Order: sequence, then C-alpha cells, then structure tokens
Amino acid sequence: MAEAAAFASWSGGKDSCLALHRALAGGRPVSALFCMLHEEGKFSRSHGVSRELLAAQAEALGIPIRFGSATWEGYEEAFKEEVRRLRAQGIAAGVFGDIDLAEHRAWIERVCGELGIEPLLPLWGEERRKLVTEFVNLGYRAMIISVRMEQLSSEWLGRELDLSALRDLEAAGVDPCGEGGEYHTFVFSGPLFAHPVDLQADGVAERDGHLQLELMPLY
Repeated sequence: MAEAAAFASWSGGKDSCLALHRALAGGRPVSALFCMLHEEGKFSRSHGVSRELLAAQAEALGIPIRFGSATWEGYEEAFKEEVRRLRAQGIAAGVFGDIDLAEHRAWIERVCGELGIEPLLPLWGEERRKLVTEFVNLGYRAMIISVRMEQLSSEWLGRELDLSALRDLEAAGVDPCGEGGEYHTFVFSGPLFAHPVDLQADGVAERDGHLQLELMPLY
C-alpha cells in the first residue's frame, strides 16, 4: 500500500530540511511545506525568515508552501486551522524536524492526534552532532542567519554551516544543532534543490534577544 501524502513542518533551516530529505528517501510523498509566520505575516515565527525567501526556497525545492500566521498565544489554533485545510486535501501525515525535546514531541502528537494526522519525526532520538554532520555530508548548504546575542556575535551571521563552523560552535559552548535557540540557519542549496536560492543580505535586525540577518531573494 502506498504511503499517505504528508506535509513538512517547515522553518527553512537544516533540521526541517534533513527531516524532509529522510522522509522522501524513505518513500513518503510530501505534497506541501507548511510554515507558521509572525502575526504580521512577513517572516517566520521560528527563524525570522521572510515570506518571500521561503517562497523562493519552496520553488527551488519544487514543493508548494503554505503559510499560517499568528501570535504565540494564537499559534496552536492557527496551526490547526491550516492543517485542517491540508487534511481536507487528502494529506494525512506531517513530517517534523524535532530531535529530542520531549515537550515539543508531546505537543506534536497531541495536536496531530486531534486532527487525524500521522506525526512523523525522522530525526527523533539521534545524536545532534551526527545529524549536522550528515546534513553537511549529504551536500546541503545552509547559512547561519540568527544568533542569540548572549552566546554568539554578529560575526557568525552569513557564515556557512560546514564542518569547520560546527567545530567552532562546539568550541564556543554552543549546542551542535542550536536546540536551545543559540543559532538558526537557512538552507539555500542541496540534493533536493533544482537550483540554489539566490539571495542578498538586507541588513541586521535585533529581535527577541537575537541578531537576525535580514535576507531577501534575488529574482
């Protein structure tokens, strides 16, 4: 029996990309990317990536992207509303890039259970450094676009996440995957991409204790 089509919960970063890669490699069809935006609808709630850049990324991947938008307080209901629409289109599973934060998994399983969606967590329980190394070795390329000001300086913004950067992050006492929000990435090229995402920097913003590299697509 063919696997049910899935959506991929999407941040534009390395973990959601590696989860998508594994799901597809395992034979799971993925019909849509789904990203939650800030209530203004201009950038992603999780990583601060512009809507335009996420759309350019989805085009390069060849997978349609859907957006929801909400405050943190209204996040769950807005998330459910969009997933109900996906479910109505025959999408019966969701792919999530979570690794080992139990409270995140509990939320995913509860919400998916309420919506009749099968939760898939291809990265769950694996060693964090191993996952970053796999991501790089597969040929994906990602840029560090956000850093927590308490731990990393603006010099990290725009740096490619390669094995050298991974070693330097660990030397700085940062979790390899940035699971504590120490850094976020944007994936711009790799095996699933028909072409690299052309982008340009448009300044640096300070947001919620993070420095954010503002990026826009080059059309």
